[in-house]
Amino acid sequence: MADDKLFSIGIEEEFQIIDPKTRELKSHIQQILDEGKMILQEQVKAEMHQSVVEVGSNVCGNIQEARLEVVKLRSSLAKIAKSQGLEIGAAGTHPFSRWEDQSITNHPRYHSVVEDMQQVARANLIFGLHVHVGIDNKDDIIHIMNAIRYFLPHIFALSTNSPFWKGRNTGFKSYRAKIFDRFPRTGIPDHFNSRGEFDSYVDLLIKTGCIDDAKKIWWDVRAHPFYPTLEIRICDIPMCVDETIAIAALIQAVVAKLHKLLKKNLGFRLYRRILINENKWRAARYGLEGKMIDFGKQTEVDTTSLIYELLDFVDEVIDELGSRDEINYIHEMLKIKTGAKRQLDVFEKTGDLGKVVDYIIQQTNQGLNL
Repeated sequence: MADDKLFSIGIEEEFQIIDPKTRELKSHIQQILDEGKMILQEQVKAEMHQSVVEVGSNVCGNIQEARLEVVKLRSSLAKIAKSQGLEIGAAGTHPFSRWEDQSITNHPRYHSVVEDMQQVARANLIFGLHVHVGIDNKDDIIHIMNAIRYFLPHIFALSTNSPFWKGRNTGFKSYRAKIFDRFPRTGIPDHFNSRGEFDSYVDLLIKTGCIDDAKKIWWDVRAHPFYPTLEIRICDIPMCVDETIAIAALIQAVVAKLHKLLKKNLGFRLYRRILINENKWRAARYGLEGKMIDFGKQTEVDTTSLIYELLDFVDEVIDELGSRDEINYIHEMLKIKTGAKRQLDVFEKTGDLGKVVDYIIQQTNQGLNL
């Protein structure tokens, strides 16, 4: 953590392992890990499917350190994959590979998840971005977790990058979110009145055999069970480093702004989960191209205008965090559109999902040290 632990950043990205000849996913994690562990030690790990590889940054004191880590990890992983005749790809779902063809990683944790959840687990072939922000007080983590729920659909809309599933245009900008909805303990959480209430909830689930530890709570935002962080898990993995860093900077800024309000004894209004879910649905379906509900005004508003409002909301903390350049890239993202929209544009031009995979690989490698 940074010296005072406050607003430090950790970033985890889940990548596709792709055979560039067939453009299919390749169940090849063990070979990647054998080489990857030598270079990246514990920063690289397997996920449930052998065609998924996750990398996680060290704890970063600011967003510039986070960028260096993300570039280093993506670059190292891409080089290892290339040395084995493979590529990595950053998208929330693969355009046409089938989960039925993927091998499950041989690890007791994954075997128990599959045994417990059966086809729901086997079909969970998805790729996300998780951002941790350090908060040095357990009670503050719960208060900020409650408040940040309102902003999650806005942040999620920026990240949407999974329009295809098993060779079909799903009509969603994030079909990944719909796949993950099948798991228990996912989505927008309820709000908690205190840390004690949250801890009692976790203890009850463990006591009654629902979970063995709090890592099996997979909400879109969670108080991390082992680290002093708030973990935002709603996002698809973005294609480019610049997009990942901009989204991480925005998440950090929202946490910092809510923390500032909390310390001034100014709360952000808490909305019901059933209302926030309406906006999450719209973000998954339309990305940046649709409308969301402004609950304060009780009206529909263009999603992009709500993002601009969010940028205004966090503006006062951005210079304190030193992240203005990174936050400014959000404006560029509103112009170039989401990864989902860009994937769909490639498919519209070419009619070829193989070309979409090529585009994902090219974008994933952009800005790396290869």
